[in-house]
Amino acid sequence: MSSKPFIVGIGGTTRPGSSSEQALAFALAHARSLGAETQLFGGTELQMAMYDPATASTDENGRKLVEALRRADGVILSSPCYHGGVSGLVKNAIDYVEEMRADPRVYFDGRAVGAIGCGYGYQGPGVVLSQLRAIGHALRGWNAPLGVAINSAVVKFTADGCSEEAIGKQIEIMAAQVVQFAQMSLRA
Repeated sequence: MSSKPFIVGIGGTTRPGSSSEQALAFALAHARSLGAETQLFGGTELQMAMYDPATASTDENGRKLVEALRRADGVILSSPCYHGGVSGLVKNAIDYVEEMRADPRVYFDGRAVGAIGCGYGYQGPGVVLSQLRAIGHALRGWNAPLGVAINSAVVKFTADGCSEEAIGKQIEIMAAQVVQFAQMSLRA
């Protein structure tokens, strides 16, 4: 087992450059700056068949996601707000975690879970953040103390970072919490 934590990011939309995928990429970049290895499953990689236990192993993207999650020490989830909740694309990807139901490390057991909710306004991102944290808990993950809600009408991401310093700092703190917990788990 490596002493370098492996953090998997799941999020985004089918639209390249979505705010939820950019926020996730920003979080994973910070995790890498702290010494973690990362892998992002964004819009393209999340396009998989609706989860069905009978056929899940035949979906290539689903299989790659589950393989990465099996070796992950931490996970960061990032979803846009679609009609008051987590997007179907992100939720379907999370449903593939059911393939880990009989693993020695079931679901997200013993793994740190960070969460980012994005939406065009102030209400939706908080709802999505709450749902992602509930999902992380239901999957036996250890939610990072700080979750991040982003109003994408105000916050923009560029090659230079985040347009709102306070939000950028929140993302960095959450990513650091995921990495720190993952490092503690590796030492245990």
